[in-house]
Amino acid sequence: MQAPTPTTPDDATVVALVRDATAAPSMHNAQPWLFRYRRGTGTLALYADLSRAMPLADPSTRGLHLGCGAALFNLRVAAAHQGLHPEITLLPGGELEPELLAVIHLAHGGPYTVSDRPARQPTGAAAARGSGRAAAGAGTALRGPPVAGAAGAVELPTARPPLGVPVGRLGAPAALHPAVHTRHTVRLPFADRPIPPVVRAELVAAATAEGAELSFLRGAHRQFVLDLTRDAEGYDHMDAAREAERQRWLRPAPDAPSGDPRHGADDGPRQRRPRDGVPATAFGPVPASGAAPVRDFAGRAASAGRRFADFERHPQLALLRTRGDHPLDWLLAGQGLERVLLEATRHGLRASFATQALEWPELRWLLRDPQSGPGHVHMVLRLGYGPPGTPTPRRPLREVLAVTD
Repeated sequence: MQAPTPTTPDDATVVALVRDATAAPSMHNAQPWLFRYRRGTGTLALYADLSRAMPLADPSTRGLHLGCGAALFNLRVAAAHQGLHPEITLLPGGELEPELLAVIHLAHGGPYTVSDRPARQPTGAAAARGSGRAAAGAGTALRGPPVAGAAGAVELPTARPPLGVPVGRLGAPAALHPAVHTRHTVRLPFADRPIPPVVRAELVAAATAEGAELSFLRGAHRQFVLDLTRDAEGYDHMDAAREAERQRWLRPAPDAPSGDPRHGADDGPRQRRPRDGVPATAFGPVPASGAAPVRDFAGRAASAGRRFADFERHPQLALLRTRGDHPLDWLLAGQGLERVLLEATRHGLRASFATQALEWPELRWLLRDPQSGPGHVHMVLRLGYGPPGTPTPRRPLREVLAVTD
């Protein structure tokens, strides 16, 4: 039987893919991604939007890469849902175009194959895959939309493969697609109900499938991470510059006075209809008791109407890490993070992030669990059973997607 001839998707399909991709979490909901689709080649390019970088809290842009990696995994899930088999090259721009993070070749039909992970990630399921490389698209560099702020306060690391890393046609479970838009960051109290071992094992396997590692914290190390997180948040509140950077991404309640410091003086339309950042409705209550490492986004600014609540006494925390600590590793970690989050959502779990210590290089290194071996921590996850949380806004697709012939 003759194999079906691959065809490129139409604009409506690409719009649906990008809409699902942009449902991914990102640091302070900055949504630091841009997409460009070329109809003629059926090629979708993912770029970093450096105008949404955070020079103080994320000077290396590691967090920015994690968010873009999460968006890339959502796109893979959406593609599987649409019957597409995307062929992906990571970091195809090399050192000349570091803001180009991935090129995704989309095609309907054709055989399904899975290529090996990059050689620098020989762990877990990645090591078990073959050593095949996808030739199509290797090193393809598309010229994307201009990146505002690219010559500003942050620069992307230049330690990148010169011709990109072809990772082939990576599968993603289409069964995760319903979770793409039901996953939300939840800063509300969770129940003191243990996550069953079988569910924990599935979350660990989800991270491993993407070349990352997930480990749940116990005993003294969990308490140490909680203490580090609390100390890091205290340092944040004492640093006026960091506080100001974070305030840029906070959105007051609709009835907040026009002089609220969380409104930028030059925001213009954003002041009226913000489609990014963390809205006050997603801040969560002020902890009255409990040990959950929930970030207090209000900081020094008082938030009228915020209630107090009792959080869980024994928060269930997990660390996500990779063996390396370079842009490629960050993109893999972002994909692993989103796979874990979608799998957790499928099991009825909620999640929030405790990134406070990760934003201080001196503290980030201390987060690692010596008993789990070497590695670089990229995320501290708080997981548990609780209410669904509040959706946060997303930028209009016209701001993040460009389509050309």
